[in-house]
Amino acid sequence: MSLRLKFNLIFGFTTLLGIVVSGVFAHHFLQQNAREEVLDSARIMLESARAVRGYTVSEIRPLLALQQKRQFLPQTVPAYSARRYIDKLQVQYPDYSYKEATLNPTNPVDRATGWEVDIVEWFRNKPDDKELIGERDTPTGRFLYLSHPIQITNEACLVCHSTPSNAPQTMIDSYGTANGFGWQMNEVIGAQIVSVPMSLPLQRADATFRVFMTSMIAVFVLISLMLNILLQLIVIKPVKSMAENANKVSMGALDAAELEVKGNDEISSLAQSFNRMHRSLANALKMLDESES
Repeated sequence: MSLRLKFNLIFGFTTLLGIVVSGVFAHHFLQQNAREEVLDSARIMLESARAVRGYTVSEIRPLLALQQKRQFLPQTVPAYSARRYIDKLQVQYPDYSYKEATLNPTNPVDRATGWEVDIVEWFRNKPDDKELIGERDTPTGRFLYLSHPIQITNEACLVCHSTPSNAPQTMIDSYGTANGFGWQMNEVIGAQIVSVPMSLPLQRADATFRVFMTSMIAVFVLISLMLNILLQLIVIKPVKSMAENANKVSMGALDAAELEVKGNDEISSLAQSFNRMHRSLANALKMLDESES
């Protein structure tokens, strides 16, 4: 097995191992970054909805309190305001969604269905958990969801949702008495759920991964070519010349030209040592011939 082949086998194995290990870590890192990017978008979206809810309660509802006595105005309901905000957002980002999924809502639009019920039940069974993050597959791709529990912590909410007799008549006229009642203090009645698509960030992560791996492979190929050239010029060619010269000397050609020595590296030192040995051998044989004659 030649020196070049041994070198390339060792270098190739080391390169392959490095590419595989780097690829695994890079892929995991980029996928994790993509997920964090999606999660940040979900948090911003959820906090925006919460801000709209707070604005509705503190500023919009007091302004419409008088009108509310004559006619029920959904604009005074925090959930309605948040939903309308998301409706405007979905004009530009149709795949982004927000819902205040409730088991027993006043407005049927807010009723939890399917996987949303599971999230609400999760918070009802684990009251200490204040956040749930997960992923789910849909016909349009993979989505990340971020959810917070909706818990009754303000007795003012029970005015509209304890019993129909306590609720404003205008609300009863709008939604009836069948839904949205029987809520209890400190009860988890629903969950705020934000869903954000993961397809685009994951595609960007995959594209970045492909560019990274292609660049890394190209760099290793270039390094391999450069090392092979240097190996040929610095090691293989001088050693081959020494081997050919040694073969001539061993066959009795003591008048063979000495090796050309360039530089001060180990190969040059070896060539100098070989030249000294060549001269010593030639002198020794010459002295032997003279003594015999």
